[in-house]
Amino acid sequence: MYQQITLIGNLGTDPEMRYTQSGVPVTTFSLAVTRRWSGQDGQRQEKTIWFRVTAWRKLAEFSSQYLTKGRQVLVVGEMEEPRVWTDSRSGEARAGLDVTANTIQFVGNKPDGAAVSAPAGSAPAGGDAGTMHDEDIPF
Repeated sequence: MYQQITLIGNLGTDPEMRYTQSGVPVTTFSLAVTRRWSGQDGQRQEKTIWFRVTAWRKLAEFSSQYLTKGRQVLVVGEMEEPRVWTDSRSGEARAGLDVTANTIQFVGNKPDGAAVSAPAGSAPAGGDAGTMHDEDIPF
């Protein structure tokens, strides 16, 4: 079985890169995906959903180097099981949505013409994307 999700949104945080105990780079950032529409009354409405995106290896290095808060990107990846918790302030149930990125690309105007992309089964910039193993996961 296989599932894939495609998101276009804006980074809510600067990417944070760290390394696993075995030295594998992993980068995470939040991504805001906003849907806008006009209601039946003609009023413009919008709803934003937040995702936590994780990139591994060369894609993690490029994400950390080129992406910044506010940048619009396209992310293609696999969705993880939602994390559910209760908000301590409001008492409402919340869910965390995690995506492991296979591809990240700039959308819209590209500063310096830079792009970050690593389709599944290939490596960006001639590097080795490799395969993720359980021992590489830092949590």
